[in-house]
Amino acid sequence: MSSILQVTPAVLVDNLVVHYRRSKVNASSIKELLVDLFRIKKKMLRAQAHDGVIKALDGVSLEIQRGEVYGIIGRNGSGKSTLLKVLSRIILPTRGRVQIWGRVSPLLGVGAGFHRELTGRENIYLYSAILGRSQARTRELFDEIVAFAELEEFIDEPIRTYSSGMVARLGFAVAMAEVPEILLVDEVLAVGDERFKDKCNARFQEFTAQGSTIIFVSHNMHAVQEMCSRVSWIHQGKLLMTGDATTVINEYRKFIRREQDFVKSV
Repeated sequence: MSSILQVTPAVLVDNLVVHYRRSKVNASSIKELLVDLFRIKKKMLRAQAHDGVIKALDGVSLEIQRGEVYGIIGRNGSGKSTLLKVLSRIILPTRGRVQIWGRVSPLLGVGAGFHRELTGRENIYLYSAILGRSQARTRELFDEIVAFAELEEFIDEPIRTYSSGMVARLGFAVAMAEVPEILLVDEVLAVGDERFKDKCNARFQEFTAQGSTIIFVSHNMHAVQEMCSRVSWIHQGKLLMTGDATTVINEYRKFIRREQDFVKSV
């Protein structure tokens, strides 16, 4: 009897479309004076916009498996963060279908879910509540969170006094205090020292070994290639390519080099 490899989906995105209303720009604004510097960016915006609408996502389809570390790459404004916001139910899609099997834990940028005027201690409880964690459970995890973030001396200071790296450590420690079913990570490892990044990567590996699914958005191609099994490249709201990390990242780097050469030539 032949055996069939069974895969279990964690996230299914089918023909996802997200439209935003386009803001009107005064033709006499200072941007017009910088037309040469922003020529490429303006072309990208014109390509996305039609009848006052910007297509942040335009027909994106993905299937992400349980236990997979999946990378999303692309230029600024390509739609990566919009995709994560749809998956975390911060925004609703204009059209398309999204199916998710499991609880989503978003880690969307440095300081997301925190209040600047509250202390680190208070923000641990606040962010935990946003993630759906009870106050009693947060109390049980509190010492572990503080130790992982390495913020024992600062935990009762307001986080407006923290560096970006300290805020990132605290956010990561809160989100990763328990094994997540589906974790959304958006550039949170862009700050902080290499030792803490290694610590985070080790925690990722622990979680995926237990079946967690991680969707990782980053401009750090080395980190994406090191951590992710598969990668999708989004450009101007469209899915250009999906495949193994090395292949997709190599094509993306070629695209960036061609674009840089074009800029130099104009």
